[in-house]
Amino acid sequence: MSQRQSVTAYVGLGANLGDPVAALRGALASLQQTPGIESLRASALYRSAPVAAAGPWFVNAVAEVVTPLTAPALLDVLQALEQAAGRRRPYRNAPRTLDLDLLLYGQGRITSPRLTVPHPRMWERAFVLVPLQELAPARVDAATWAALADQPVERWC
Repeated sequence: MSQRQSVTAYVGLGANLGDPVAALRGALASLQQTPGIESLRASALYRSAPVAAAGPWFVNAVAEVVTPLTAPALLDVLQALEQAAGRRRPYRNAPRTLDLDLLLYGQGRITSPRLTVPHPRMWERAFVLVPLQELAPARVDAATWAALADQPVERWC
């Protein structure tokens, strides 16, 4: 049986409950140790106000992962990490202990009831695009920035 070819995927990380910095660092460490994750690079951590939600400011980052896992299998990994961190989904855009979103999966486009890639709202969110641009500048179109000027994002650590 042949080996599945590896794909470069991008994962958005965010948290605004508990200790968000520790949550993101813990999630990155767990991802790096996950079978099927061949390599991982992470952006700096950024702080941003909630978008379309209330609550404390978020700490956000983006991770670049190289993996032979399928997009649904990678999503399973991300959701298991969220559950382990105590993620609850009481309502849309609720404050969270950990949020992991599959943003991009290679050049793939996926539309299913469970998963949409590219992430459908990533182009509307500076807290995603600023750390994504740090890792993959060619993935972020300069024309997108003008529409996001009202979303402050600051490098945190």
